[in-house]
Amino acid sequence: MFINKSMCKNVVTIDKEAGIFRAREMMMEHRVRHLPVVDADNKLIGMVTDRDVRSAMPSLFIETCDIGEEKERLEKLRVEDIMTRNLITISPTYTLQDALLLMQKHRVGAFPVVDEESNKLKGIISVRDLMRSFINVLGIREPGTLIGVLVENKQGQMKKIIDAITEEKISFGSVLVSRYWDEGKRAVFTYLLTNTVAPMKRKLEKLGFEILDPMEWYLDQFPKKDE
Repeated sequence: MFINKSMCKNVVTIDKEAGIFRAREMMMEHRVRHLPVVDADNKLIGMVTDRDVRSAMPSLFIETCDIGEEKERLEKLRVEDIMTRNLITISPTYTLQDALLLMQKHRVGAFPVVDEESNKLKGIISVRDLMRSFINVLGIREPGTLIGVLVENKQGQMKKIIDAITEEKISFGSVLVSRYWDEGKRAVFTYLLTNTVAPMKRKLEKLGFEILDPMEWYLDQFPKKDE
């Protein structure tokens, strides 16, 4: 799925000459944490975040400061004084996977989506947008149960699992295949749109598959503490 299908297109933007109090008001009014800074042609020139605003005005909360002088100083500050200029942007043609990996790599909460040729802002995609998109893709909005199955990494294994579940007339929410720490094996996670999965687990075991507990599989990824 491409970013342009999941991004927020009606982006709240701000001018670089706006004051930081105005930036804070806009964030509160629109309930956003990121404000792209654009010029008159809607070209992206920076980004200001709620963290930038908070960092610019900490001394207002220090009892020893002169509130009047400090407020006067802050009123002179403009968005361009605190915004980030060297931004990491993404194209509307990027996939959700691309955005997720980039967010993990750069540890940011949102990316401006920019046309590569014109540098004009097309939208913004945040962690919240990605979560909503993956919820839809994985089909987990509907009630169901996640089953983990350990399989050999060879052709035909996935078909056997899908055929076994289909025979029971159980609908799929999603199917995910993950790496496993034992060479030559994969972990398959099926989200089934039913809460009655015990018979399905027994059937898969009879077919020779090992059932995984999704929670134990996840927790086992973390280093074990010495007792």
